[in-house]
Amino acid sequence: MRVRNFLLATAAAAAFSIAAQAQQSTAKPTDLPDSPQPNGPAAVQPNGPTVVMDTSMGRITCQFFQKQAPLAVANFIGLANGTKDWVDPASKQKMHGKPYYDHTTFHRVIPEFMIQGGDPTGTGMGDPGYSFNDEFDPNLNFDVAGRLAMANSGPNTNGSQFFITEQAYPSLSQHYTLFGQCDEPSVNVVKTIARVQTGANDKPIVPVYLNKVTIVPAGQPLPEPPVTAPAPVPDSLKPPTGSAGSGPNSSQP
Repeated sequence: MRVRNFLLATAAAAAFSIAAQAQQSTAKPTDLPDSPQPNGPAAVQPNGPTVVMDTSMGRITCQFFQKQAPLAVANFIGLANGTKDWVDPASKQKMHGKPYYDHTTFHRVIPEFMIQGGDPTGTGMGDPGYSFNDEFDPNLNFDVAGRLAMANSGPNTNGSQFFITEQAYPSLSQHYTLFGQCDEPSVNVVKTIARVQTGANDKPIVPVYLNKVTIVPAGQPLPEPPVTAPAPVPDSLKPPTGSAGSGPNSSQP
């Protein structure tokens, strides 16, 4: 399997690369700007369906740029819904009718930059068994937070891996296919995920799961958030069996 490189450089650098697979080096980036500022408001408004990503740390909601990146949007929707065939990167078996993204993880997270997912192997080396070409729009850039884009290992190597930025990062513009915009509450979720404890290759020590990906057609309501089961009550906090006046409404200490 080919080795992909993930290169971080300053905002002034002309060649900036996000790898679609993890670096083999354990070194963490040190050249991210402290507080890169947006160049200005986004000129292009999102259009088309919305993707809802229910993660183990909250919901991320993004609307696609379907007119500007039709290939990337169609690919993401097909993989998410299971209507597009793909090759399991672990078993090498062709998968038909199976959603690709559900129950995968965010395998690379970097605070003040982005979170990256879309690899069933969780290593950063997986892909769907094919690639497709880049799509760039001169008016669509990484000038605001919450950009949803395809990760790649060079020109025209898009597959399944994607990333979401937590702030503006102009040096990425016109190098990565940008195909969606996430709302402000979602950016807060991205920031939370980006700050979990990580190990080698910026991989979370405790996995952050992408539990369910739902595609919502334009104009349709979003699905209800998943119901979180209540945490079990520790035995030490349970009232003794048969004791009087020890329930939750008791005024006794």
